[in-house]
Amino acid sequence: MSALRRHAARELAEETGIDTPPDDLTLWRVLRCGNGNVGVLFLAPSRPAALLRERFAALLSSEAALGRDPELNGIALVRAPEELTSLDGPRADYLAPVLRAHFGPIIDC
Repeated sequence: MSALRRHAARELAEETGIDTPPDDLTLWRVLRCGNGNVGVLFLAPSRPAALLRERFAALLSSEAALGRDPELNGIALVRAPEELTSLDGPRADYLAPVLRAHFGPIIDC
């Protein structure tokens, strides 16, 4: 479990610019979707939206300065699963079920 937690903390920093100690992450869900994808999901401590946006913008700027394309080119904070339909771009197939699980009853992929 500690290896997964360390990996999750590293991914969080790489994709959002938010550094979080691995021990501050709590295992929340493991999902398996019909196409074989598995999502191991951790909860991170709550952060202000402004801080998340600021760190993500700094990450994008840093990647651009290095001549690299970031893995993610945008960040969206949603308050309900229905908001997902208004977002552009590709997303993991387990994102909608994760949002439904977070905001309401658990629904498999």
